[in-house]
Amino acid sequence: MIMDYAFFTWLTPYLGAILTLLLNRAGKSRDIIAVLAIFGSAIFSTLVLQEELTANHAIHISYPWISSIGVTFGVYIDSLSAFMALIVAWLSFLIAIYSLKYMEGDSGLTRYWFFFDFFVGNMLLLVLADNLVLMFLGWEGTGLASYALIGHWYTDEDRRCMGDIGRKALGKPMWFSPSHAGLRAMVFTRLGNVGFVAGIGALYYLTGTFSIPGIAQKVVQWAGPLAHNGLLFPFLLLFSLGAFAKSAQFPFHEWLVTAMAGPTSVSALIHAATMVKAGVYFLLRFSPIFVLAAQEIPAARPQVHAFFSTVAIIGGFTAFFMATQALVARELKLILAFSTASQLGYMFLALGSAGLIAEFPLGFLAGLSHLMSHAIFKASLFLVAGAVIHVVRSRFIDDMGGLWKIMKWSFLAMSLAALSLMGMPPFMGFWTKDTIIEVAHESGVFIGYFFGVVTAMLTAFYSTRMVIRTFLYEKSENVLRLEEEHRLHEVHLLMLLPYLTLALLAFIIGLVWPIYGTELLKAMVSNVLGIADKFYPSLEFNLGMLAISLAMMFMGILIAIGLYYTSGGRKWIHTAIKNPTGKVLHDFLYDRWYINSIYYIVIVEGFAWLSRTIFKYFETLMIDGFYHCFIPWLTNKLSILGFKYFETDVIDDTYNDRVVKAFKALGSAVRKIQTGIINQYLLVFFLGLMLILLYLLLWMG
Repeated sequence: MIMDYAFFTWLTPYLGAILTLLLNRAGKSRDIIAVLAIFGSAIFSTLVLQEELTANHAIHISYPWISSIGVTFGVYIDSLSAFMALIVAWLSFLIAIYSLKYMEGDSGLTRYWFFFDFFVGNMLLLVLADNLVLMFLGWEGTGLASYALIGHWYTDEDRRCMGDIGRKALGKPMWFSPSHAGLRAMVFTRLGNVGFVAGIGALYYLTGTFSIPGIAQKVVQWAGPLAHNGLLFPFLLLFSLGAFAKSAQFPFHEWLVTAMAGPTSVSALIHAATMVKAGVYFLLRFSPIFVLAAQEIPAARPQVHAFFSTVAIIGGFTAFFMATQALVARELKLILAFSTASQLGYMFLALGSAGLIAEFPLGFLAGLSHLMSHAIFKASLFLVAGAVIHVVRSRFIDDMGGLWKIMKWSFLAMSLAALSLMGMPPFMGFWTKDTIIEVAHESGVFIGYFFGVVTAMLTAFYSTRMVIRTFLYEKSENVLRLEEEHRLHEVHLLMLLPYLTLALLAFIIGLVWPIYGTELLKAMVSNVLGIADKFYPSLEFNLGMLAISLAMMFMGILIAIGLYYTSGGRKWIHTAIKNPTGKVLHDFLYDRWYINSIYYIVIVEGFAWLSRTIFKYFETLMIDGFYHCFIPWLTNKLSILGFKYFETDVIDDTYNDRVVKAFKALGSAVRKIQTGIINQYLLVFFLGLMLILLYLLLWMG
């Protein structure tokens, strides 16, 4: 029965996508069908988790598909895939409910709902797939759907763009239209997918299977040769490249930032709750197998440790790097985008550190639990942001302020979710974030631990700044104008309930975590592929590190309150930004460390220069000069010489003159022999006969 539930979990959204197209003209009925399909998927995912926990062991069923290369059609259910499917399905359902009102009246609703359901189906396929081919199909399917959803408003009006219209950094535009943003997402993630595909090919070459459990069972068969040839470390990096790109880790982070040009519901779905977590899920799925390789093969240990150290350092740096940009961002969704990439960095820090400590499952749980908590509170924050932007008709926090009395429930939701994001006790984010910092400390990767602690302060600062600027700051001219027009109000219940539910959930789970957290964590790691030993987690924290983390968090909150909630702090900010040094630092962070501009200068313009150079020296000289000029000239010269020395001397003189004369001469000679006198013919006959007899006598003698 569980297998039916598992297949229905990812097939139902596909069915919803097809029905959306068939019901193109059905209006609200089409929209409701699309939402109900995801609701059905959520129900099935719940049943899958229930059955898996009851069975208390992994369940794997597959059917032959492409027999010639051993590709199967199946699902693999362990505690990791079951919990992940539950999170994806239910969050997608809540975001779909929100979309009913948020996207109401949009001209492209059929397209929106088709790709929405199509995305959910692919994400669930990715999570539940039992082999790399199916997993990659889901992986690429989410990429295609994200391209369409990010670029949903492809008409590219200025109000749909991301960034300050007209602003440039190093001479490069810093605003992006939806269609451009969708293309960037496609390009950046495809770059990483090249490594993923190469890794799949290498694993199949070494093991002869695409099965994920099979790859775990044959870990010595593929990791051994790579390790002994010194290739395991580069292979693991290459294989994981798709994960780095999908989860927007440095240097692939830029696509996530500009993806905010899509509808806010898309941002919540793709960039908070599901797709950006695909890279983290990849590491959750395969890191236990990598650790198993280090345990089974002594030569693999230093290379596996080097890989996990690299993951931890990149994750820690991404967490810090993206958080610094959120400090000064003016767009509400952009603050959350920076925050998302930063929190994903935390998850990579956890999983990188996990491979370096004795208790790998502890780091594994740190990454998985933070994935789940972040999906809940960040989805809530994005949905609140969409509601606020919908009400004030602007994406900039400069056009907000003073909204807490008008949108009290939205203010409550953002406050609760932001406190969880900061890691404030007893919210869910506190338990998961501080576990990551503890694991990072235990790993011995000091730079990763340092980034994690500093980022805790930066997260608290930009989260507090966001809440103050949005709801508690003095009312902007835009808000005052809308108040006069009686246009400010709390959003519709269909929009409010999803994000309020998620915010309350982050708070309630945090409250009960000390009671039920241990059992939940135990269930989450009970039978994960590659983790053979039973692990019994505890909720104990290192008091010294906990004190440092909390001190950094409260420092960030107090600094933000001092700067943005007091008139003196606001004046100081305006003065500091006008100061030359302050302006340079502000612009450096606001323009995203100039990395986006550097990409365009080095990569885009670099390849453009290369293509122009190739055109100039190859196309012009080789193709045009050689093919279009030299070869026609040479052909013409050869034809002239051929006409002069071959056509005239050989063809005309020989064929038309000498050959004719020769045949005429031969004909004249033959005619002279034919005299018509019989005596001459007899004489010639006897002479010939005598010569033949003489020849025979001589030859026989």
